Amino acid sequence: MSIAPASLKQKGTRTHLASQEGRSVLCAVALCAFVQLITGCRGYHLGNQYSFRNDIRTVHVGIVESDSYRRFLGQQLTEAIVKEIEAHSPLVITEPAIADSFVQGRIMRDTKRVIGENRLDEPRSLEYGWQVEVTWVDRAGVPLMQRQVVRISDDVTFIPEGGQSLGSAQLQLIQKVARQVVNQMENPW
Repeated sequence: MSIAPASLKQKGTRTHLASQEGRSVLCAVALCAFVQLITGCRGYHLGNQYSFRNDIRTVHVGIVESDSYRRFLGQQLTEAIVKEIEAHSPLVITEPAIADSFVQGRIMRDTKRVIGENRLDEPRSLEYGWQVEVTWVDRAGVPLMQRQVVRISDDVTFIPEGGQSLGSAQLQLIQKVARQVVNQMENPW
């Protein structure tokens, strides 16, 4: 009878020692991970305020001019750019009298072409595209983007038989171009 309790004591001690070793290894790994996190990510910042210039706080977005014969495209793109700036940047939209910077744009060209037809030459798939020029300058007229004038060319495909229209394609393209404009306003990596 004395043999069984001794073997149980030994097993319990081994388990206790193993759990202490496991805890100390776990603490060492956690400490190493914490030190790596602190020193390895020293230059990394969270949030969109670090993605944009810190010397510019306000921006005025002028009405985008349009060389297209389609009406109100410039106004719609302006509204989309303003919404993207408000949603994805720390910049505040203001009046031109008090703005630190100015965004101006022009729709240079819009195109619509047939991609696919049926055997009766009726269009089944169409592509709608734009070429837009955008500038972002400060009060002195100094460009704030990497390139002085940014040319954005983009297009979307729509299928009228699937319920899509030129209006839905324009809306999709407006959102894509506005997102690209705000992306160009970010600081380079």
